[in-house]
Amino acid sequence: MKWCALCNGMGEAILACPNCDNSMFDQGRIYDFYDDYSPYMDIDVIKLADGDPVSSQKDECVHLFKCPNCGFDVQKKITIT
Repeated sequence: MKWCALCNGMGEAILACPNCDNSMFDQGRIYDFYDDYSPYMDIDVIKLADGDPVSSQKDECVHLFKCPNCGFDVQKKITIT
């Protein structure tokens, strides 16, 4: 069974903000922001609605990273192992 280390609290990722060079922090799966029930849906099911026709075949989990300093946010693909 494959799983995302960030979603399961087994890893950490911090990115440098391209706007202000401050640290950007993981806000969770981008899919969780789709609607109120998204966080409770299976990742393979929710990937069917992300606009990428082959995303459910990829071993990736897309996370949202946000800068607490300037508010800039970016999506980053995390490899599922």
